[in-house]
Amino acid sequence: MSKLIDEFQDYRARMNEKILSADNKVMKRIYNLDTNTYMEGALSTKTKEMLGLVSSMVLRCDDCVKYHLEKCHEQGVTTEELFEIFSVANLVGGTIVIPHTRRAVEYWEELLKDE
Repeated sequence: MSKLIDEFQDYRARMNEKILSADNKVMKRIYNLDTNTYMEGALSTKTKEMLGLVSSMVLRCDDCVKYHLEKCHEQGVTTEELFEIFSVANLVGGTIVIPHTRRAVEYWEELLKDE
């Protein structure tokens, strides 16, 4: 796995463990709600992850973008679909989203290398 992906996943896992080990009921419920939101339902998990990616890009959260890129990759999103997702995010979010798109493309390429 690439260093970029390893570093992100390791950091995320380590910090999530610290957050959840604080045993704060609200934080645990937020994490649980997040998990349940992306489960299959009227919308597929793939669709929900694509929506999560657009939202994360518009909100300009690079950690969230990386997370949803990984999930989109797991769900079989193609590079062609990904660029349509980027199109929606940049249209809705404006040109301020372009730097996040650059970093997203870089991360996506790393995910593809690890196939």
